[in-house]
Parts: sequence; structure tokens; C-alpha cells
Amino acid sequence: MTTVAVDPAAPAAAPRTTGRARLVLARLLAARGAVAGAVIVLLLFALAFGGPYLTPWDYAAPDFGALHQPPTAEHWFGTNGIGQDVFAQTVRGLQKSLVIGLLVALFSTVLASLVGACAGYFGGWADRALMFAVDLLLVFPSFLIITIVSPRLKSAGWIAFVLLLALFNWMITARVVRSMTISLREREFVRAARFMGVRPLRIITRHILPNVASFLIIDATIAVGGAVMSETALSYFGFGVKPPDVSLGTLLAAGTSEAPVFPWLFYFAAGLLVLFVLAVNLIGDGLRDALDPTAGGAPRRRSARRKKP
Repeated sequence: MTTVAVDPAAPAAAPRTTGRARLVLARLLAARGAVAGAVIVLLLFALAFGGPYLTPWDYAAPDFGALHQPPTAEHWFGTNGIGQDVFAQTVRGLQKSLVIGLLVALFSTVLASLVGACAGYFGGWADRALMFAVDLLLVFPSFLIITIVSPRLKSAGWIAFVLLLALFNWMITARVVRSMTISLREREFVRAARFMGVRPLRIITRHILPNVASFLIIDATIAVGGAVMSETALSYFGFGVKPPDVSLGTLLAAGTSEAPVFPWLFYFAAGLLVLFVLAVNLIGDGLRDALDPTAGGAPRRRSARRKKP
């Protein structure tokens, strides 16, 4: 009887975790909007990183025999006023904007999770100091500061621009993580780890952050779209990516004045931007529903119950 009682308890955690992962995956696949958004994002990434190999034209190389040419078999998206291939420029701009969006979302999420978890776990003076810094950054006009600082960092390249965007994009998330950490720090598993002498930073990384990972995944997903929009807005006004490099923002800025006469200079970049942001929001909505611990069983079971009279 002792063997029967002890043996089944050992592997019990693994099936529970696997079952939770399968349930989340089933919910996510049942959300048609999330699946459509994921497919669109994958296609856009494939276009951004594979597109330059599909055309013989470099994004900066001019074709002086085709100025302001509409889309043709040779220039799929047409050309601009100096003969540059719009397709090559669009995929290059999409690539740059996606990379910037991903890096900003990654840096800001990591910073927010660490600051929020440390503030909520340690409390006291550490909490007050960190939240004072968060409140201070929330008060600062981030757009104005970036427009002032960015031109002075030309030598550092677009990486400095990424760091500037990430610096002003994490405070709200940090406050939410702090609130979630305060509710978790007195839970039994955290107290047990503390009584066993586990170091605070290890408790934060091994016990606190995994329990707020669902929120962080959703927030990071949506933050990618927000970061791409921020980069586009700043580059549109000349404070982001600098020539000769291009992004979706610089392409929109260059094509705005000519859009009524040469629409291909504006609408291809604008369409890809809108499509990407919409797809990311669909993925975020699907992840929110799939990772919601208060939701019921698999979507198929819920739909089956609705059909019963």
C-alpha cells in the first residue's frame, strides 16, 4: 500500500503542466482571429526578411530610366522620384520596423518585470524608490524627450533609438507586475522558499515571474505593435531611423505629399503597417482568452454545451 500511495504522486506535476499547455493551445487554435493574426505576422516576417532576395534591386539603388513609374513586372511596387524600387524599399522598411518593434518590446518587458517584481516583493524603501522613478518617467513627455535626444545620438545608430523607446515604454507594465507580486509574495510556495533560505532574486525569477508570465506574454505581444507605431510616428517626423536607411515611417513621410498623384509611394507601406498592427492585436486578444485561468474547459466543449436545448 505504501508503494501504491507514493509512486503515483511523483509524476503528477508533469501531466498537470502538459494538460494546461494543451488546453491553452486548444483555446488559441479555436480563436480564429488569433490564428489569422499569427498567419499574417508570419507572412509579414517572411516578406520582410525574404523579400530582398526576391528582387534584383537594392533599396538604395536608383533606376534612372524609370522615374515615378507605376507598378510593373520589373518594379512590382513601382519606383519613386529618383528611380528607387519601392518594393525593395518597402520590405527593407518593414524589416527595420519589425526588428525595432521586437527589440523595444523585449527590453521594455524585461525591465518592467524586474522593476515591478522587485518593488512588489521587497516593499518598504525599495518599493517607494522604484515607484517614485516609475511615476517620474510617467510624468515626463516621452515624445518630446525622444525628439530632443534622438538627433544627438546619430553616431550610435538605431540601437540608441531602440533604447530610448524602451526607456519610456515599461512603466504601466511595471505597476501591474508590482500589484501581482504583492498578491503572490505571501502565498505558501513563496513563503516556503523564503523559509528554506532561497535568495530573494532566485525567488523572484523562479517563483514570482513564472506566475505573472501569462500577463507578460500578452503585454509583450501587444507592445510590439505599439512599438512599431511609435517608431513609425517618430521616423515620420524625422526623429527615428535616419537616411540612407529606411523604415515604414520614413517611407510614409516621403510618400505623403505625393500620395494623390503617385499612390504607390504611400499605400503599400501604410497597408503593411495597418495589417501588422491589426494582426498583433488579434494575437493579443487570442492569448488573453487562452491564458485566462478563470475560463472554463476547451472551446469545443463550451460550444457543445451551448447547442444543447
